[in-house]
This record gives sequence, C-alpha cells and structure tokens, in this order.
Amino acid sequence: MADIEHFLELADSAGLYVILRPGPYICAERDMGGFPSWLLHKYPDILLRTNDLKYLREVRTWYAQLLSRVQRFLVGQGGPIIMVQVENEYGSFYACDHKYLNWLRDETERYVMGNAVLFTNNGPGLEGCGAIEHVLSSLDFGPGTEDEINGFWTTLRKTQPKGPLVNAEYYPGWLTHWQEPHMARTDTKPVVDSLDFMLRNKVNVNIYMFFGGTNYGFTAGANNIGAGGYAADLTSYDYDAPLDESGDPTPKYFALRDTILKYFPKPDLPVPQPTNKVQLPPLNMTRLGSLLDPSLLERLAAQTVTSRLPLSFEALNQVSGLVLYETLLPDDIRTDPRKLIVEGVHDRGYVFVGDQFVGVLSRENQINMLPLALDAGQTLRIAVENQGRINFGIANDGKGILGSVFVNTRQLYNWTMYGLPLSDFKPMVHAIRHHRKHQHRFRRASQTAGTPMSLYYAIFDIEGELADTYLDPTGWGKGIVFVNGFLLGRYWPTVGPQVTLYLSKHLLTQKNNYLAVIEYQKEFGDSIPPLKFSATPSFN
Repeated sequence: MADIEHFLELADSAGLYVILRPGPYICAERDMGGFPSWLLHKYPDILLRTNDLKYLREVRTWYAQLLSRVQRFLVGQGGPIIMVQVENEYGSFYACDHKYLNWLRDETERYVMGNAVLFTNNGPGLEGCGAIEHVLSSLDFGPGTEDEINGFWTTLRKTQPKGPLVNAEYYPGWLTHWQEPHMARTDTKPVVDSLDFMLRNKVNVNIYMFFGGTNYGFTAGANNIGAGGYAADLTSYDYDAPLDESGDPTPKYFALRDTILKYFPKPDLPVPQPTNKVQLPPLNMTRLGSLLDPSLLERLAAQTVTSRLPLSFEALNQVSGLVLYETLLPDDIRTDPRKLIVEGVHDRGYVFVGDQFVGVLSRENQINMLPLALDAGQTLRIAVENQGRINFGIANDGKGILGSVFVNTRQLYNWTMYGLPLSDFKPMVHAIRHHRKHQHRFRRASQTAGTPMSLYYAIFDIEGELADTYLDPTGWGKGIVFVNGFLLGRYWPTVGPQVTLYLSKHLLTQKNNYLAVIEYQKEFGDSIPPLKFSATPSFN
C-alpha cells in the first residue's frame, strides 16, 4: 500500500471496483487505528477525532497529499473508486462531535467533487452519533437471524428513509487476540444464510475480510477489553476469511461463491488455487548477545536520554519496539524482599536487577508489582514492550512507563532511557557480521549468557524451488522475527492461540537468507532450541 496509485491501477486493470476508506481513522485492527503515533509526540494533549484545531490541521495536510493523488481514480473520472468513506464507526466513539463530522465531510468533498458516493459506516443502532448529514449511512454486522437483520434496516430507515441499503462490513469471521483460548471461528452456514437473505432483498454487501492477511511488523493494534482493559491483536489476520492468510481458498470461499452466483453472472475468472507450501529444515540458532550488553545496546539504541522521571515512548518520539529504563536502586532500604511497584506499564515490562532477569510486569494481566531480593546500589532495568496501540474506542494510547516507580514507598528518580525501536534491520546485520568475524571475543566477553532479551540469528540456503512456509517458534517464548530485513511480526507460542508465522516465498532467496530473532523473556543457557518450519499453520 506504500504506492496507492499503483494499487488503484492494478484494481482498475483487473476490473475491480474500489471502496476507498481514507480515514483518517480506519480501525482495521491496525496500530492506533491507522493514526501515526507521532501525533501524540507533537501534540501531547491532542483530541483525536474531534474538532480540535491541531487535529484538523494534520488531517487537512494528510488529505492534501492522499486525496489529490486518487482523484483521477474516482468513478466520475472513469476510475474504479465508487465510494469514499467519511470517518469510521464514529457512532461507537465517545466524542459524538457532529461539528467535526461535518467538517470532515466537506474536506473530503473538496477532492471528491461529486465523482463518487460519500458514505459512513456504523454498527446497528449507532447512527445517532455516527450519521452525517448528506452522507450515505451504511451498517456493519455479521450473520444473524432474518428478524435481527430486518430490525437493523428498520432502525436505519428512521434516520435515512431513502437510499440503498449497504452492509459495508459483512463479517464472515472475526479477529483474535493473544492469550485467548482459541482462534475466532464463524460457522459457514450462518454466514452463507445471512448473505443469501441480504442479496435476496437487494442489500449491497461488502465482505470484510474476504482475504485474510498478516499484521506484519509492529502494525497490529489492540482492543480495550479484558480485566486490564487491554488485549493485543495477533500477528495473523487470518480472520477465518474465505481466502486464508496465505491466499488459499477455504470451504467457506466455495460456499459463498455458490451463493453469490445465484444473484450475479459467473465471471470469466479462474478459481484461485492453493499455493505450494513446504517444510524447510530446522535452523540451529546462534546467540549474538543480550540487548543489555553495552556493545549490542550501543548498536541498536536509536537514542539515549536521561530524565528525572521515566519518559513515555511518545515523549521520546518512538513508535515501536522497546524502551530500556535504567536507574540505581536506593542503598538505604533495609527490608528483604523489597517491593517494586511500577505505575502505568504500557504494555509489558521485563525486569532485571543488574543482569539478572527477575520477572514480568503486565498491563494486560494487571501485574504492576514484583518482590525483589537485591543488594543496595544495584542497577534496576525495565525493558518495556509496546504490544500495539489500541485501535478501537481509545484514541490516545501511550506506551512505556506512564507513571511513577517505587521500591516499597520510595520513588525512584534519575533514569536513563535507551530507545530500541527495532524497526531497522541494518544495525542487526552489522552486529551479526561483526559477531561472525569475532565470535571468540564475544564468547569471552559476554556477561549475560542465556539471559532473556537476547538476539539470535541464523544464515541459511534453500534447496529447490522457493515456496511459502510457516515459521514455527515452538519452544521459544515471546519476541519478534526478521527475515532478510523484513520484520515478520510478533510471536508468542507460550500463550497462543497463534503459534506459526506465515512466511511468503517472496521474502526468501536461494542463498544467504538472514533470520534474526529477538527473544524477550526465555532463558536458554547453552540449549538453544532450533527454529522450525511447517507446511501448515498452527493455531492452538
């Protein structure tokens, strides 16, 4: 999507219509709902999705770049874009700012100029805050009974008496979060039955998602649910969609296809075929070192900042990855053990005393305290992981340590923060090459062998034809994986339900594939488990 004009050209050449959803808020289980987190650095008090002038100014700048590029693709100009969305599910947002919605409608129309249909989208019954005057209202919902679906349209007709009925997001499946017991699955029959009912009654339907995908890198968001008010989205966005994460058709695809063909002519297009999948040989991983090692920390840290109090990711203008917080423990607290309390850990803190790993703090699991058995004057280190910004409901989801840190009742001051965005593979490649050249020196010098928060790597060739595969980190704990410089995403097989990571053949080469893993929390010692591959996905 980095080249949206090329994407639209491809859609046009394939004879596809496009529903353009420029946001600026899109949800889609994307980090911060698609907003760039630098907004929270530039404007700490910004009120996103409201009439806040700071926000409107940035939207205008964004639209001037984006919408000016897509004008030639609007259907009124002979292009494929038939509809352009104004905001997204605003009826579910607390602000209910109609002045903002009207402004955004007018700002969008400045570029559309009647050459496509403006629409907005909300859950059933949420049109009160989500509907926009002179903009088509659509709904989003999954399968239901005929009475339920008729009820949705009856309610909509109270605010929109005329115009087409549109389900702009018909859900054939659903999203899944880490630590949930299993992948979300939706039975095929109710999905097919509800689609049949809507098509029979002349409802316009857009299936979301039709093609499951992957939240590569750090793009996955989170939701404001659960005991901790936080649940991180999986790397996989398979969604139980008709086409799965790898693009293969599922039984649900064929059932939906048969239903659609009852109402529309059969296109002269081949049915997509499953792609070849292979199980590559397991990789023996080499430990390069701990991110706590000064030599590696210096290579990977984008910045080092000192402050009396801990600073957030946003204050540091850091988007992703980790921030390593470091301070000296007081030397006059005599209790044993001592109690570490960290207020506002967003989202997960890996705690070290000196180089010793002592435990994990978790926003999701409401753990903000650890007992510590330690000596006075030791160094306290807390590596805080951003697990993904909330993408629905809450707009300003800060990351890092957002409050104070205490040992017993003593507040800790004078922090050093190392910013580790982990989005750039080049420093890791340089570190790997340096390590391979001087491995004997690393073995002697490392004081943190086997600790969590370590970087591992393998360099491997592939025999035979390249094919898709699934990376299987079973035996590992929690972390991230790079393949040939591309951040594949987060893994966490110890909780699931996702175990494997989809790896497209287009990310692989025949020779000298670089695979790097940053393992956040497992200690392996000298017994590093191999990293395996599978020809099939695994979701427990």
